[in-house]
Amino acid sequence: MMGGLSIGFVTPWILAALVVLPVLWLILRAIPPAPIRRRFPGVVLLLGLADEDTVTDRTPWWLLLLRTLALAALIIGLAGPLLNPQNRDTARGPLLILMDASWASATDWEARREMVAALLDEAARNGRVASVQRLSAPEPLRFLQADAVQSRLPGVTPMAWAADAEALQFLAAELQSLPDDQRFDTVWLSDGLANAGRSDLLKALQPRGDVRIVQTGLGSVALMPATYEDGRLVLRARRSQARVAQEVTVQAIGTDPGGAERILASLPLTFEAGAQSADNALVLPSELRARVTRFEIANLRSAGAVALSDDSLRRREVALIAGREDREELQLLSPLHYLRQALMPSADVIEGALTDILPANPDVIVLADVAVLSDGETEAVLDWLNEGGLLLRFAGPRLAASEISRTAEDPLLPVRLRAGGRSVGGAMSWGEPKSLAPFDQDSPFFGLAVPEEVTVTAQVMAQPDPTLADRVIAALSDGTPLVTRKSVGDGQVVLVHVTANAQWSGLPLSGLFVQMLDRLAILSAVGAEAETRLAGTTWQPIKVLDGFGRLEDAQTLAGVRGEALAEGRVGPELQPGLYRDGDKVLALPVVKDDTDLSAARWPATVPVEGLRGAVSTDLTGYALAVALMILALDVFASLLVSGRLWGARVAAVWLAALMIAPSVDAQTADVPAKADNSLEVVLGHVQTGDPQVDEIALAGLRGLSNVLFFRTSIEPAAPDTVDLEVDELAFYPFLYWPITPDQPSPSQEAYAKLNAYLRSGGMILFDTRDADVARFGTASPTGRKLQKLAAGLDIPPLDPLPEDHVLTRTFYLLQDFPGRYMSRDVWVEAAPPDAEKIEGMPFRNLNDGVTPVVIGGNDWAAAWAVDTRGNTLFPVGRGRAGERQRELAYRFGVNLIMHVLTGNYKSDQVHVPALLDRLGQ
Repeated sequence: MMGGLSIGFVTPWILAALVVLPVLWLILRAIPPAPIRRRFPGVVLLLGLADEDTVTDRTPWWLLLLRTLALAALIIGLAGPLLNPQNRDTARGPLLILMDASWASATDWEARREMVAALLDEAARNGRVASVQRLSAPEPLRFLQADAVQSRLPGVTPMAWAADAEALQFLAAELQSLPDDQRFDTVWLSDGLANAGRSDLLKALQPRGDVRIVQTGLGSVALMPATYEDGRLVLRARRSQARVAQEVTVQAIGTDPGGAERILASLPLTFEAGAQSADNALVLPSELRARVTRFEIANLRSAGAVALSDDSLRRREVALIAGREDREELQLLSPLHYLRQALMPSADVIEGALTDILPANPDVIVLADVAVLSDGETEAVLDWLNEGGLLLRFAGPRLAASEISRTAEDPLLPVRLRAGGRSVGGAMSWGEPKSLAPFDQDSPFFGLAVPEEVTVTAQVMAQPDPTLADRVIAALSDGTPLVTRKSVGDGQVVLVHVTANAQWSGLPLSGLFVQMLDRLAILSAVGAEAETRLAGTTWQPIKVLDGFGRLEDAQTLAGVRGEALAEGRVGPELQPGLYRDGDKVLALPVVKDDTDLSAARWPATVPVEGLRGAVSTDLTGYALAVALMILALDVFASLLVSGRLWGARVAAVWLAALMIAPSVDAQTADVPAKADNSLEVVLGHVQTGDPQVDEIALAGLRGLSNVLFFRTSIEPAAPDTVDLEVDELAFYPFLYWPITPDQPSPSQEAYAKLNAYLRSGGMILFDTRDADVARFGTASPTGRKLQKLAAGLDIPPLDPLPEDHVLTRTFYLLQDFPGRYMSRDVWVEAAPPDAEKIEGMPFRNLNDGVTPVVIGGNDWAAAWAVDTRGNTLFPVGRGRAGERQRELAYRFGVNLIMHVLTGNYKSDQVHVPALLDRLGQ
C-alpha cells in the first residue's frame, strides 16, 4: 500500500537501481573539481574585461534534484508499476470471462468492454490463456493467448435477447467436454437479471476454480409494446430494481412529411417507490399516429428500451357504405352491423356518402350490397385503387338483381356474374346448404380452420372465364367461388359472394369472419387471438434490432412461421424486429408482459463486486511520461542557469515563432478541413445516416485503396466519409453511394453540388445492395429510394453495361462485375447513337468521356471491406468460388478507379486505322 493505494510492480528487481541515486547525487555535487592554480603572465592582459557568459562552479542543488527525480521516474517506469495488482500466486491458470451480453448489458457496454480489456491485459502480463464467452451467443470453448483474445474484443457486442436454456446447456456441455482436472478462474459479467438456468451453470463452474460475479446495482428498465385502448396509446415500462422512485421519458419517433426522422411526442412515466411498472397514455391524431415508427426510452441505449410500431397502432381507416338505409328496429339485419362489430376494436370506421369519403383517402372501402355507381364515382374509386386502396364488396339482393358485370367485366368487380344467383330451392338450387372448402395454399386464408357450422344458403355466381381460377381465393365444398380478388393498379378489388349479414350465410356469425378480414389486411394480427390468426402464415423479416436498439436490415434472414411469431421467443433464430406478410407488418418485441425482469440473486458463497472491480491498471506510461517532462524541464533549467535562455539568437527564434503562429492559424482557419484531400487521390463514400452502412462503405473503400496501392501506380490516401451538405466534392474523383430505404434526400444546394460534380468528370457508384433479392429497378425499397434520389440529378440516358465498354478492360479484362452478390445488372451512360464498330477492330468508337454514374446492386463495399489489419469482414460466396468472386469484385473496383482517373484511353486503339491512313497521306 502506498498512500492508501495498492501498487505493485511487474519486475520489482529493477527498483534496486534506486539505491544508486544517493551515490549519483554525491558524485554530481563533487563535479566540477576544485581548480588547480598555475602562474601564466599572459593573464594580465585579461584583467578588467567583463565576462558576459558566466558559468557556476557547481551544479545547483535544485537542478540535481530534477535530474535525480527524472532517473527515479525512469526506473519506476521500467519496473512496470501496477495500480491494484492481482495476487499472482492464485492467478496463473486459464481465465474464463463470461458475459451475459444481453440487451440489459447494452446501457453500460463500453464500461464492460473496458473491464474485459483490463482483465485480458492482466492475463497477458501473467502469461495466462483466456476465453471470452457471450451467453447470448455461445461458441465452442477454446482457451487462447490473452493477446489473441483481446484482438477479437471489438467484435463482441450485446445481443437483443437474453441467454435461453439451450445456450446455457450448450456451454455446460462444453465444460463437461474439458478434462476433469483442468482448472480455470471465472469472471462472470452479469446483466443483473434473473435466469432460471444460471444456477446449473454456476454449479458446473465452481469445481473448476474461483468464480466472481461482476454486476451493477442500477437495474434494467424495459419498454413494453404499445397498445391502443379507448382511442389512446398506452405505454408501459417495467424495471428490475424497485427500491426508489424513478422517472423516465418515452419518445414517440417517426417521420415528418419530408421523410426525416423526428421526435413526434414525449411522455413521462413515473415509477413509484417499490413499484416495478409504470404506465401512461398518449393521445395522438390518427395521421400522426400512422407516422410513428418506434417508441424508445430517452437516453437509454438498449434494445429493451425500444418498442417498434406495427399495424396494431397504424389503425386503418375503413369506410362502410351500404346499399340501403338501416332501420333501427332491424339492426341485426343491417348489412353493416357485423362489419362494425368486427372492425371497430382494431380500425377507425367512418361512414357516409362515397363522394364524401373518398377525399379522406381511407385505407379500405367496404361496399355492402352496392350494385351501381355513377361514372364519376367509378372514376374516383379507380383513381383511389390505383394508389393502393382496397375495395371490399359484399353481395346481396341488389347486386344479384342488377345487370352489372354480366356481359363484360365491371372494372370494380373481380369477375363476371351470372344472372339471378344461386340459393336453396332456387333455379340453380342446392339440395342443402353448402359448407366451405379448405383454403388452398395460395390463398391468403391458408391455414385458417373452417368451422363445420358455417354454411352458405345463397350466393351470386361467377361466370366461367379463363382468369376465374386465378382469382378465386375461397370456395365452397362443391368448388363454386366464395371470395374472388383481382389487382387494379397498386390496389385490389375483393368480392365476397354472400351478404355481409347473416341473410345468406352463417359466415358473419363466426370467428372465421374476423380472421378472414384480418388476412385481407383490414385488421391487425395482434391481440389474444394472435396465435390463431398467424397460423399457417410465413413472415419475412425486414428490420431487426441489435442489442443497442438500432434497426438493421434483415438482409438474408429466412422467413419464419406465424406460429413461431405468435409464441414470441426471441433468439438467434427469431430476432426481434419487424416482419412482413403481404401488406401486413408485425413487430416482434424484445420484452413482453410475461418476460421475467426480476433481479438476479447469487449464492452467498460467490463474491459479487461492482462493474469496475479490482482491475489492475498499468502505470508504466504515466511514469515514463513524468520522466520525459522532468527531463524537458531540466533542459529549460540548464539554459536558464547558463544564461543562454535569453541570448540574441534564441530570442530571435522565439520572436519569429510568435509572429508566424498567428498568421498560420489565420490561414488554416480559412482552409476547409478536408482541403488536404486535394493533394492525394482520396476515395469517398456518401454518408447515409445509417452507422452500420457507413462503416461498411468506409471499410470497403479501405480495402479497395489497399488493392490499388499494391497492384497499380495509384497510391490513394485513406478513404473519407462525405457529407453532401457540407463537404466539397471536387476533392473526390470517385464517390460510392450505398442506398438505404431511410436515408434523407439531399437539399437543393447539395443537388446543385452533385450536378456540378457529375458535369466536371466525377463518378458516383450507386449501390442498392439488393441483388440477392431483386434485380435493378423499383422492385425493392432501396430501388425505389434510388429512383427518388436520382430525380434531382442531371443523369444522362443509361444502358446495361455493354460487353465492349471500356470498363471491361481499363486494367483487367472482365465480363462479370460481382460484389458480395453476383448479378450482371450494371448500368452506365448509354453509348452515342452513332457509335460504330470499325472494321477489323473489336470495339466500337464509344464516347470519350467518363460515365458519370454506375448503378448496380451487388453490394461491392461488403466484398471489398477489410478491417485496419487487412482482414476481410464479410463472407462472399462459398469456398474457392467465393474467394474468386471477391477477387473479381476487387478487379471491378480497380477498373472503376482507373476509368475515372484515365478516361477512355483504352478505347483509343479503335482510332489506329484512321490515324495510319492520315499519316500515309
